[in-house]
Amino acid sequence: MVDTKVTLSGIELSNPVIPASGTFGYGYEFAELYDINCLGTFSFKGTTKDPRFGNPTPRIAECERGMINAVGLQNPGVDKVISEELPKLKECFHKPVMANVSGFSVEDYAYTCERLNGEDQIGWFEVNISCPNVHGGGMAFGTSPEMAALVTKEVKKVTDKPVFIKLSPNVTDIVSIAKACEDAGADGLSLINTLLGMRIDLKTKKPVIHNKMGGFSGPAIKPVALRMVYQVYEAVKIPIIGMGGIETAEDVIEMMLAGATAVEVGAANLIDPFASKTIVDNLPSVMAKYNIEKLSDIIGGAH
Repeated sequence: MVDTKVTLSGIELSNPVIPASGTFGYGYEFAELYDINCLGTFSFKGTTKDPRFGNPTPRIAECERGMINAVGLQNPGVDKVISEELPKLKECFHKPVMANVSGFSVEDYAYTCERLNGEDQIGWFEVNISCPNVHGGGMAFGTSPEMAALVTKEVKKVTDKPVFIKLSPNVTDIVSIAKACEDAGADGLSLINTLLGMRIDLKTKKPVIHNKMGGFSGPAIKPVALRMVYQVYEAVKIPIIGMGGIETAEDVIEMMLAGATAVEVGAANLIDPFASKTIVDNLPSVMAKYNIEKLSDIIGGAH
């Protein structure tokens, strides 16, 4: 009998499969399709201090082996997440959940995390300093070690829950930013967020997305994600949640060998709403195929 359990900052997960923020809503939509308690956990929709309508449409562009999105952190704001979304989530998901938080200032991040800190079901914070689809915030904090460290320090002041900082791949040296977050007190790191990409419509001769550029995700980015997880694992001692192009149980194992303790599934959920469940279902047989008895034993195994 194989053992799929992993431990993420002191909280045990039945398996390392985590639907990524922005691709799984607040969970209850997917709970209409299957019992989402089969998942390790999930990261709920990026939440900001104030409600956000998001970017103008069109927001999505298809491309080879992936997609580009510029949704722009559409969400009802932290107060409504607490009063409306989390009660509905609690009815269908009975495990600790990951709260993904975004902001446009250091104060925004701290405020939103402090408001959510009192919610019992939240097990971890995933602080998104890497969203490429908003102006004046998001990725601006994730491209500077100093700003990444500042956000980390301020969030750590207002919560007693583990804080994972979500890093941008749109940088020259992701390792220096990862180390800055670790030095500032981060409990873990999530990487990678989307790459910055675009499509141009040959008929109109203009960008497909209204925002011109957006976050490129999907299986095409997996080699970049693996490389960055591998590099960061060698530089830090805190756990890593790896993501980027994960579609199969084999992908999960490859990401864990690179250094991930748990693995997020993003774009695949938008293509197939059962993608994460299928990965969970397939993990035991794939582990047996590669003679893996205990999944936690392979973390960083490629080093």
